[in-house]
Amino acid sequence: MSDLSNNGKKNIVQLEAESPFVLRKDNSKDVPESEIRAALLSGEIGFLHSFTTGSAVDGPGIRIVAWTSGCQFRCLYCHNPDTWKMRNGIPVSIGNAIAELEKYGAGLKIMGGGLTISGGEPLMQDRFVVNFFTAAKRIGIHTALDTNGSLGSRLSDSDLEKVDLVLLDIKAWDQENHKRMTGYDIAPVLEFAKRLSSIKKPVWLRYVLVPGYTDKTDEVKGIAKFVSGLGNVDRVDVLPFHQMGRFKWKELGIPYTLENVEPPSPEGTDRICSIFRAEGLLVY
Repeated sequence: MSDLSNNGKKNIVQLEAESPFVLRKDNSKDVPESEIRAALLSGEIGFLHSFTTGSAVDGPGIRIVAWTSGCQFRCLYCHNPDTWKMRNGIPVSIGNAIAELEKYGAGLKIMGGGLTISGGEPLMQDRFVVNFFTAAKRIGIHTALDTNGSLGSRLSDSDLEKVDLVLLDIKAWDQENHKRMTGYDIAPVLEFAKRLSSIKKPVWLRYVLVPGYTDKTDEVKGIAKFVSGLGNVDRVDVLPFHQMGRFKWKELGIPYTLENVEPPSPEGTDRICSIFRAEGLLVY
């Protein structure tokens, strides 16, 4: 599923990976900036970190996940900081991406699964995402978009018709804390959430629980109340913080501030889940 670069040499990096925790960098370093810009506009080429099969946690059923490269957020707890830069991704034509998906089409349908596009932030490459989802719908495969929501305005209502489910990550509730956690304002995220509600698009909320950062009761109550009022959130996934991506920060030379943060205790996780449940939400 690799493609020829501009100098005619085959990219030897294997796109399919057992896990998205594989470190990937500089796989598009020789692609001219003009070609990257053209690819983003047309959606004919995508820049992917990796492609994994057999996921049971990124949407309903058993799924294929395409992990895109490129993200504007700089989350303090990010476990894949190598997906921040688009040039770390492998250039893949939409034709090759579709051909790979078609190999699994029958099995995905039998297992009630589908295609999830995650990242990075997929909507950094919104045209590629729409092209890929359009092809998936054409062959009868369920589609899920895992996004931080801040670039949701890039998708038209017609584009959103190609998305069966949105996995929406809300990183924090308090404006200052959201900016501290991600570097960006929360307003566009909430606007996208309200837009999805207005068109009744099914949503799974994803909330990463980081002790000392995203476990404040009042903040979680704010998110829970907002989400419960949307009317289209089918479930909430509370995702305990982990250190599986810590080595990537070191390898990439990026200062890591959560070195000494422990994963939340079962009791701490249950406390946060209970706040969401108190608002009538189904929590996993």
